[in-house]
Amino acid sequence: MKIRTATVQKRTENEVIFDTHPEISLDLSHVEDALKKGYNRPFLLVDSNIIRNKIRRFKAAMPRVHPHYAAKANPDSRVLKTLIEEGSGFEIASIAELDLLISLGVPAAEIYYSNPMKSRQYLEYAASKGVEWYVLDSVEELRKIVSVKPDAKLYLRIDTPNIGSDWPLAGKFGTHLADIKAIINEAVSLNADLAGVTFHVGSQCRNPQNWRVGIERARNVFADMRQAGLRPRLLNIGGGYPVRHVKPIPSIEVIADVINAAIADLPEEIRIMAEPGRYLVSDSACFVCRVVGTATRNGKRWMYWDAGIFGGIIEVSEGLRYEILTNRTGSSTPWSIAGPTCDSVDVLMHDELLPEDIQEGDFIFIPNAGAYTTAYASNFNGFPLPDVMVL
Repeated sequence: MKIRTATVQKRTENEVIFDTHPEISLDLSHVEDALKKGYNRPFLLVDSNIIRNKIRRFKAAMPRVHPHYAAKANPDSRVLKTLIEEGSGFEIASIAELDLLISLGVPAAEIYYSNPMKSRQYLEYAASKGVEWYVLDSVEELRKIVSVKPDAKLYLRIDTPNIGSDWPLAGKFGTHLADIKAIINEAVSLNADLAGVTFHVGSQCRNPQNWRVGIERARNVFADMRQAGLRPRLLNIGGGYPVRHVKPIPSIEVIADVINAAIADLPEEIRIMAEPGRYLVSDSACFVCRVVGTATRNGKRWMYWDAGIFGGIIEVSEGLRYEILTNRTGSSTPWSIAGPTCDSVDVLMHDELLPEDIQEGDFIFIPNAGAYTTAYASNFNGFPLPDVMVL
């Protein structure tokens, strides 16, 4: 079996910024070897050496920035162990992630709780385990955290532009300029240790200047904090570092040039961290599923996979375009593609150009799918979760 690879499109002159450094993906020969052992269900094949390469590359590009992996991107314990061995820090969104990291030997005091809205029960549990750092973006959340853990170290998530990101994340979280001083004043009133600022430029951010704007806004907040008598000592520049799918991306080195210039004169007492998730794990893996059937309705071709919206490929519903590979070589034709469940929302895409000779039993290969695939998957309709295999 030989996996058919996609044709690389020629880049235009205005995309030069996006092609300064090569990106590394899983060698598909590993997928072919895995399939020789048989196939029972969809699976994600992960190469841990690529994860090591990505975190080392991140650190080399931004020596002053401490990476704290966003555990939600891929919480497989073998992925986490690889990152622990590489000296990564971690950020979490729930106590399940906290328990998993603690079980792997990560000190709770080094784990950052970066979900801006936490239940009181989760706060009490995290505090009891020794978590020290908590994010907030409202007066209400500030009061809640301090009522549970008066000596918590707090960092404020501020709103920043998400222009040029495939998934803007502004809106649900991030305090706006008009509310910042009220939060600072409340922190002073409560004698709370409001010690840092964070922001998120949006997922798959292809505009490096978003980080510059976020850092400039954070510096302004630091000035307001100092004026109020607080002692800022953390800058968290969040996630959003992109990976290659079908769109050109700025390399981490290009993004780093912007970030390094923006943080160059920050005092040494300011710890600078980031929350890469997708960037560290996506390129390391290939998602493999199978065609369970095809159909022609009203002149349109339909293809059904044994994994869909509920089986790990949910991000296509938010606009992510994956590269899709197959071992068929027929002429390209438009397909509508759906998952195996009975739910009408389980439709992945329409008019996707794929070989016309694809048929039941064929394998589908999705490169660079190590993030937010198996993490999102569910057992809806009784279909099995994808396997995860790690090299």
